[in-house]
Amino acid sequence: MTDWLAYGLAGRDPSTVTTNTILCNTHVIPALGSRKLRDLSADDVDHWLAAKAKVLSTRSLEAIRSCLNRAVKRAMARDKVKRNVVELCSIPAGRLGRPSKSLPLKQAEAVLTAAEDSALYAYFVVSLLTGGRTEEMRPLRWDYVDLEGDPEAVPEIPPHIAVWRSVRSTGDTKIRKSRRTLALPGRAIDALKIQRERQGRQRVAAGDQWQENGLVFTSAVGTELDAANVRREFRKVLARAARMPEIQMPETEIKPDDWTTRETRTSFVSILSDRGIPLEEISRLVGHSSTAVTEVVYRKQIRPVIQTGAVAMDGIFGTPPPPER
Repeated sequence: MTDWLAYGLAGRDPSTVTTNTILCNTHVIPALGSRKLRDLSADDVDHWLAAKAKVLSTRSLEAIRSCLNRAVKRAMARDKVKRNVVELCSIPAGRLGRPSKSLPLKQAEAVLTAAEDSALYAYFVVSLLTGGRTEEMRPLRWDYVDLEGDPEAVPEIPPHIAVWRSVRSTGDTKIRKSRRTLALPGRAIDALKIQRERQGRQRVAAGDQWQENGLVFTSAVGTELDAANVRREFRKVLARAARMPEIQMPETEIKPDDWTTRETRTSFVSILSDRGIPLEEISRLVGHSSTAVTEVVYRKQIRPVIQTGAVAMDGIFGTPPPPER
């Protein structure tokens, strides 16, 4: 395992190396690390996975099995062992993972209002109103933002952002279809204009400490935002929203510590779905490879009642009068 961590992850993103190191040091090495590789059996792996299934989600089980599997494959390639018993073992169902959530319209409005005093106001507005991934918003550059558009063009070009980069080691988006150019809602345009002015003041205040990177969303000295800091600020905004009078009813309660920044994206999907936007269009907006991905990942956020057929048939056949009582 330590050999695989040291040499088998060459060229991978540093965050990937860190994640795999934590998984191995926490779940694989303490349980199986002292076992001689030639003595490791499929039963050993089955028992290990069954024990971990009591405390880990199925997705985490897949991750730790993958670590072990790749380490043993590396050992096979170097004649340390004749076969890979890990491939003989299936992954049991683990604990239910943390379900993703979405803000309904009322809560989303409250969050945007609460965010007005935040240094990351524009970040939250653009994320919530465009459905961008947090890994796409943090490296967004002013070069990829057009707040004016071109009304004289045919067809007209509206104000937009080009989501073409991410924080991944390659700088590219998650998949090719994630590269997309999104028209900006008016509220996002206004927020970005405020951000441009605010950043100008930050540049002056920072003086020689300012690091110019052309980024839209930055720290006070111009550097790229850290995911943990964005999440922390988002929860502060949620806490302010939770104290607003319109969010005091039990059904609209917000518990800030239960939320992460990526749920601005699930909220975007949910709000559009509630307004009857077709799944195909939502899939294009969020940069998924297919509608199947959108439906699987955001199943709870997508309105389950498909009304197209009923609406069409009512138009064709008419709506019958209610029966007499």
